Amino acid sequence: MKNQLITLREVEAFKYIRNSVVHGPGSPSIRDIQNALAYRSPRSAALIVEALIEKGWIERRAEGSLRILKDLEEESNHARTVDVPLVGTAACGTPLLAEENIEAMIPVSINLARPGYRYFFLRAKGNSMDLADINDGDLVLIRQQQTAENGDIVVALIDNEATIKEFKRTSTTVLLTPRSSAKEHLPIVLTSDFQVQGLVITSIPLDKGVQTS
Repeated sequence: MKNQLITLREVEAFKYIRNSVVHGPGSPSIRDIQNALAYRSPRSAALIVEALIEKGWIERRAEGSLRILKDLEEESNHARTVDVPLVGTAACGTPLLAEENIEAMIPVSINLARPGYRYFFLRAKGNSMDLADINDGDLVLIRQQQTAENGDIVVALIDNEATIKEFKRTSTTVLLTPRSSAKEHLPIVLTSDFQVQGLVITSIPLDKGVQTS
């Protein structure tokens, strides 16, 4: 049985292919798909086409043209995902360096990673946010943004080190506050010498079966 899971990038490519086939000018080439969707290389477009073929959405005829096998409306109850990068580790105690190398790409439902925003995962380290259900080793889904409201749980960058804390701004300072059952964790008091990297959307324990390789 073919894998029916379709990612957001595949949805975009499928819509372009479908519109070209149904409304003209006809079956698009790999180069057409690359240019229309601003992929970096023809290989990126070719991989998307092969994924759609493998998942049963389109097929390639003998002469090389593409044929639509079904439409998105047929899969209205089907979960759609977008690939979100895991980019390193953030501290829930003393801040640790945030590694910018992508360790893995993790499919996430677009109900969580909503279109129109950029997202990334960090791996939490420490127990200073355990009362917010962020525990050592959890994968934390973050929506990338540079602003926050009081009470938001954020990833903040301090001297090129990332930390997950609750955000609170006063008239003169910013507090990054732990929410921990361990009393040794104390608030970080700042003025303007830091940068919010994003807003925490949810945390996922690795024992829930998330694959990162």
